[in-house]
Amino acid sequence: MDETANGQGATLHLICGKIAAGKSTLAASLAARPATIRIAEDDWLSCLYEGEQKTLEDYVRNSRRLRAVMGEHIVQVLRQGVSVVLDFPANTPASRQWMRGLFERAGVGHRLHFLDVPDDVCKARLRARNAAGTHAFNASDAEFDLFTSYFVPPSPAEGFRIEAHGPSPRA
Repeated sequence: MDETANGQGATLHLICGKIAAGKSTLAASLAARPATIRIAEDDWLSCLYEGEQKTLEDYVRNSRRLRAVMGEHIVQVLRQGVSVVLDFPANTPASRQWMRGLFERAGVGHRLHFLDVPDDVCKARLRARNAAGTHAFNASDAEFDLFTSYFVPPSPAEGFRIEAHGPSPRA
């Protein structure tokens, strides 16, 4: 774990990757570590805005609302020495800037986990996930393409500690 300004060793784990790249699978694995919790955007959005997530605009609006209320809570958890796996997509420079503000305000370290998975692999996983009914949201290939059109891989110039993850088989 990172050595942090508060001396307690908490880390904010950020996850970047396209739909069905394995973000939640990685988040669950990271959250299995001691003194670590996972906060999953999909879980909160599906509960708080059930039936209200039909378009990209709906997602953006509801995600913004969730981030507004969760931000200070996440900072407080980190300040208590508990690591947080933020299972929110860190898929644009703007979303990553919001996340940067969290670990900077908390005075803790961070890791930006980048899942670099090809579109065809993500789409195959997405179709399997949709068929299994195991995810809070189903997305079509067209919706995958729409969301992916906004995806911006992290750049070293952004100043994050990036940990790259390639495609791996999922159970």
